[in-house]
Amino acid sequence: MKRTVSILAASMFLLVGTLIIFAQQGGGGQAPAAPPQPMRFFVTSVGKGDGANLGGLAGADAHCQALAQAAGAGARTWRAYMSTTAAGNQPAVNARDRIGAGPWHNSMGAQIAANVADLHGDVQRDRNNVRKPTALSEKGAPVNGVGDMPNQHDMLTGSDSTGRALPGDAAMTTCGNYTSNNMGSVMLGHHDRLGGGNVSWNAAHASRGCSQPNLVQTGGAGLFYCFATN
Repeated sequence: MKRTVSILAASMFLLVGTLIIFAQQGGGGQAPAAPPQPMRFFVTSVGKGDGANLGGLAGADAHCQALAQAAGAGARTWRAYMSTTAAGNQPAVNARDRIGAGPWHNSMGAQIAANVADLHGDVQRDRNNVRKPTALSEKGAPVNGVGDMPNQHDMLTGSDSTGRALPGDAAMTTCGNYTSNNMGSVMLGHHDRLGGGNVSWNAAHASRGCSQPNLVQTGGAGLFYCFATN
């Protein structure tokens, strides 16, 4: 009797061991977990420190690229999410046209938007996932919003809610297309979708001015969105 019990116990031990190995090797019909998506979107952890004077779009793009490089994502091409207003012989530039086709994921692998249409709600509003828990910096850190000290939820965009350039004087819509810190204003978005009656992520309200103190007074720090085009 004891011999029979011993044989049964040994058989059960072998069976359990086999099942564990089978499970570890991906048996049982379970597909292996998908690898995390690489970062293709972030909010700048710091501004350039000179208000809305970024050195134009080229300077803003370079800031995105440098921060991405420091975070180990410099192999991709990064663009600032910003529109410029037509000025002189220079045509307007739409933010939506310069950030690639998507999809975009944050530093933790969460999807921000599948494509340009979803990012801007072309077919259905609020299809994107730009909110405080997901609009992280290139370091993977949350960015201060309403309720934090200081509030830094204002993002420089110079865009309307569809991601296109605003009409009018460039000084009053984009601080001279991001070349001035002493005149005009710039359109801002709220990365946390909070504060005031308009909580758009890309077109909430205009700044009170273009200097760093002006941007701070309206609840910002000269931060902006960066998207990878590839």
